[in-house]
Amino acid sequence: MNKKRKSKIIGELKHHSPFTLAASLLAGVLVVILYLINKEYFVGTIPALFEIMHPAHVLISAMATSAIYWKYNKSIIKTILVGISGAIFIGSFSDVIFPWIAGNLFSLHTHFHLPIIENPILIISVAFIGSIIGMSFGIFRLSHSLHVFLSIFASLFYLLTFSIEMNFLAILLVSFLVFLAVYLPCCISDIVFPLLFIKKSCKNPSCLKD
Repeated sequence: MNKKRKSKIIGELKHHSPFTLAASLLAGVLVVILYLINKEYFVGTIPALFEIMHPAHVLISAMATSAIYWKYNKSIIKTILVGISGAIFIGSFSDVIFPWIAGNLFSLHTHFHLPIIENPILIISVAFIGSIIGMSFGIFRLSHSLHVFLSIFASLFYLLTFSIEMNFLAILLVSFLVFLAVYLPCCISDIVFPLLFIKKSCKNPSCLKD
């Protein structure tokens, strides 16, 4: 990867950090409000919300990853493979593995639950569909923003679902953990990961801006 592309990637990471932090904190505050309004009902719906948010996150992640890869390499098979692998592996890390590790480090006694193992057909299918959409329409900016948004809530709902009972302070702590779980994995999945498989240099100075 040449120097110009590295500087572009670093610039993208810096650009997205304020949005991701603000969205993570906002999500935490929203969850606290819902928690205080109707604790029993909200806690009861969280597991279902995670099972919706994680596949949605994989779908949008595959769209973003395949869109940027397709821009440089018009191979349908390679684009689909990059989109699926990036969305599933990195999405599983940000939504499940990192929250699971962080939750246990902070004594939240978080249980392990990995959808790609327990429901592989669903996860692979949505990643495949997302790759086709991203390759066909190339909507990187829109899909990346949605990716960050969905990943935040998927990670947050995972911690709330598979950890011990939460309180106000625990939810705010979880919001910070979610920022860490989302920021680098999402940017790596959408920007760095697909570029690792592209051999030719980016000749257009604005190539990462679409």
